[in-house]
Amino acid sequence: MRVLIVEDEPYLAEAIRDGLRLEAIAADLAADGGAALESLAVNEYDAVVLDRDIPVVHGDEVARRIVEQQLPVRILMLTAADSLNAKVTGFELGADDYVTKPFEMRELVMRLRALARRPAEGAPPVLEFAGLRLDPFRREVYRDDRYVALTRKQFSVLHLLIQARGGVVSAETLLERAWDENADPFTNAVRITISSLRKRLGDPAVVQTVAGVGYRLADPDRDPDRDDASGAAR
Repeated sequence: MRVLIVEDEPYLAEAIRDGLRLEAIAADLAADGGAALESLAVNEYDAVVLDRDIPVVHGDEVARRIVEQQLPVRILMLTAADSLNAKVTGFELGADDYVTKPFEMRELVMRLRALARRPAEGAPPVLEFAGLRLDPFRREVYRDDRYVALTRKQFSVLHLLIQARGGVVSAETLLERAWDENADPFTNAVRITISSLRKRLGDPAVVQTVAGVGYRLADPDRDPDRDDASGAAR
């Protein structure tokens, strides 16, 4: 997941961001509604954690614009306004979920994962491709019915590759979607994660390097044109 946290209290915003990162959820920060709209215009997010009472552009207006522009992002309102009327108004504005302050970090994480589990139209909640089965909500991966234990980052990268269903995903896209905006664009984190993911998934190798382009999942039994992907990631 990649989440935008819209919160004008810097200590709280950073605490949420750090808590999400510990759960392998990439998180960016916006301190006001204007900055939030700018980030939404240039980045793809799975969810927005939105405080309603924020400067420049009010959180309610941010929610309205998300709905009006039909942005493919879930809205989780996180606010001190805990009355029933406030909650009703939040949902009427387009919120998918509503959490009041103070809150438990574990609950926020589970609510975000529940939002991410809601599939796009026609997409199955459990993804299957090339002998792999990935359950985003339970965070489980199986290869030919064999459970594969993955780190949080390996899981995030595999999730993106299996969603592409054999299409090539660039290293830049993996870095943008599985990490966050503070990731060093010159880091070798993607290459290292791909290499370790290959080892976890075992032989025959299913993660293929497309030289100079990116990475893809290739079914070893059905793709006669695959190159040798058994070595270290390039």
